[in-house]
Amino acid sequence: MKPTLFLLMFFCFGSYLSYSQEGRSLDSLQKKTIQITDSITIPVKVGDLVENTVVTNMKDTVVFALSDMESARLIDSLWLKELYSTGRFEEMYGAILNEDYSPVEYEELPTEVLKQRLEELNARTPFNVEYNPSLESVIRGYLKNRRRTMAKLMALSDYYFPMFEEQLDKHGLPLEMKYLAIVESALDPRAKSRVGATGLWQFMYSTGKMFGLEVNSYVDERSDPIMATEAACKYLKSLEKSLGDWDLALAAYNSGPGNVSKALRRAGGHTNYWNIRQHLPRETAGYVPAFLATMYIFEYAEEHGFKSSGPQYPYIATDTVRVKSMIGLDHVAKVTNLDLDELTFLNPSYKNQIIPVVKDEDYVLRLPVDAIGKFVANEEAVYAYAAAEFNQREKPLPQFFEQSDRIRYRVRSGDYLGKIASKYGVTVNQIKRWNGLRSTRLRIGQRLTIYPRGGGPKTSTTTSTASATAKSGEQTYTVKNGDSLWSISQKFPGVTVENIRKWNDISGNKLKPGMKLKIQKG
Repeated sequence: MKPTLFLLMFFCFGSYLSYSQEGRSLDSLQKKTIQITDSITIPVKVGDLVENTVVTNMKDTVVFALSDMESARLIDSLWLKELYSTGRFEEMYGAILNEDYSPVEYEELPTEVLKQRLEELNARTPFNVEYNPSLESVIRGYLKNRRRTMAKLMALSDYYFPMFEEQLDKHGLPLEMKYLAIVESALDPRAKSRVGATGLWQFMYSTGKMFGLEVNSYVDERSDPIMATEAACKYLKSLEKSLGDWDLALAAYNSGPGNVSKALRRAGGHTNYWNIRQHLPRETAGYVPAFLATMYIFEYAEEHGFKSSGPQYPYIATDTVRVKSMIGLDHVAKVTNLDLDELTFLNPSYKNQIIPVVKDEDYVLRLPVDAIGKFVANEEAVYAYAAAEFNQREKPLPQFFEQSDRIRYRVRSGDYLGKIASKYGVTVNQIKRWNGLRSTRLRIGQRLTIYPRGGGPKTSTTTSTASATAKSGEQTYTVKNGDSLWSISQKFPGVTVENIRKWNDISGNKLKPGMKLKIQKG
């Protein structure tokens, strides 16, 4: 395979670059460009500095041959796709919601050893880490059935935990709170729950807005690791101040302080989490045990044989540069020779992989440190290339909208739920759930609460994933007693909870025995 040739005036990657000068004639002096073979055209002018060579004649071009170790890049790419793949969030959520706490046989962790380790952990953390059979069941279940997932989470933690710890220390929170992000999102900055909570720390739109996280057509700051972590620290600190206990603060973070307050009343004066747990929502009842089990496994990872091989770039080996002109991550990937998956991982808050320029906003691009200097030194050329690429797009760029928290829609004559759902880019089931509707009947003048997707009404609809893939074949699954979307997804390799929702036009998690579900074949 021939190495890709880039006519770059701005990047030279160590020993892999060779410099040569050729007398190729450009089609026209008016173009004033240096063309990067097969892909990129960069505007230049006489006098520009091109890798220590001044452009003196528009007939000259500078050719850089970028050779790479193809096998090594292939390995990197495959590992990135494996490491950053989705699915862990639904697995974590499903495990918390459907945990049955029945005893789990796991000879490698005797009960007495676990009791001793939990006691040691309790002595060095402000959380109430005490042995009980339910917690033992969760820990053993994770060790026995989720080793592969936990290993991936440890690899991702090599990147995320240093930034978490920096913010936690800044705000005076226990450093062990970093494990909460694993329970919340499985360290997926783009994780989205069934009710719309988003990001590493799973902020709802309104709560995120309260703590300074903005959402618009291009950017969702709930998915920005640093900004969302700072917001989570402020929120958790306020919860602990109100409730006076870190365990209760964790429970309130999941279900809201109102549910914790009601549980405290129903518990007759008890304030220990384990004493009020039976009065909390099912998801919250499994939430703190999941947090403590995760903390235990990470703190005793070596004893259980876990070894981490995390992302290629640790957090400390990255830096940011303020973007001065709209640019796409694919443009950056092309001119830096970085993997697009990796750039997306480093910059997860940009919805369309496009970084906009908006008045009074400082949007930044995060890059490995060895690419930052080259980008800054040649950014005008990079932006010129991005602008040229945007101008050639067939599909126009999305219009910029500030996304609203919610709207109140007044039903008009001729309206029906499908029409309204299409207008705002949501589903019928979502509108029914948001408004407590048992049927699709509407009356003129009725007010509906809607959380629009994308910041404004949709002017067109797109073909659903189910329609697009129907021709690939499907099978039918009959729901049984005890089934959940997550447990069903585990029966079909490569199928996620979100797949099942899309294929069957359902938005919640409620299933009825006997219900028929469509499962698409790959």
